[in-house]
Amino acid sequence: MALTSLYTLFMIADHASSIAHHVPDWSRIDDVLLDMDGTLLDRHFDNFFFEEELPRRYAKLHQLSFEESRDRLMVMYRSVEGELAWTDLHYWTERVGIDVVAMHKELDHMIGFLPGAEEFLRYLQRLGKRVTIVTNAHESGVAVKAAKTGLDRHVDRIVDAFEVGFLKMRPEYWPSCQRLIGFDPQRSFYMDDDESCLVAARQFGIAHLVHSAKSSSQLPSVRATQFVSVSGFSPLLNGRPLP
Repeated sequence: MALTSLYTLFMIADHASSIAHHVPDWSRIDDVLLDMDGTLLDRHFDNFFFEEELPRRYAKLHQLSFEESRDRLMVMYRSVEGELAWTDLHYWTERVGIDVVAMHKELDHMIGFLPGAEEFLRYLQRLGKRVTIVTNAHESGVAVKAAKTGLDRHVDRIVDAFEVGFLKMRPEYWPSCQRLIGFDPQRSFYMDDDESCLVAARQFGIAHLVHSAKSSSQLPSVRATQFVSVSGFSPLLNGRPLP
């Protein structure tokens, strides 16, 4: 057989093996825990909001250049990264002097599902899985996004970090979340675009972990270094393409 043919067969076999590795055995899973932004919803909205539009309005308010405004806000963001204030929209309203909840409502036309997300949620419903959104987002932001997308109608519950008391990358989050929801880590599936959150979940003992590599429709996929990464939902549907 020609060398090129052998190479082609190897590549096909390798791709099939990779897909099989991505397919969960849903018979071993009772609870499906899903991140919201960057996993189900397009993170392009959040990236645009905090990296472009809010700096633009902050610049106008304080008579700064856009670059100076964004640099100043980035320092503010990093100063509370990993803490609840990081995603607290009321905190940011007070900190920057701009009503960021009202801005979310104003720009809600940019909020939407990632491709295939709704079909994946319907698939999980057909399987009879209990589906819980676990998000670092603030309840005010969750309310705006649920109202726009109907996300809450596809799942059993949405749990924001403020209900738990910690962000998901913190080790304290997962035992608190388990007490709140009541799930068996060994029979739970968790998907997130933030690798640090997956690390904390793995340390807690959640058995089935998948990284969402395509968090934004406007950015290329970024694969995880420690977890299976998927760019879309087809590999999670027993190898079948989305309808």
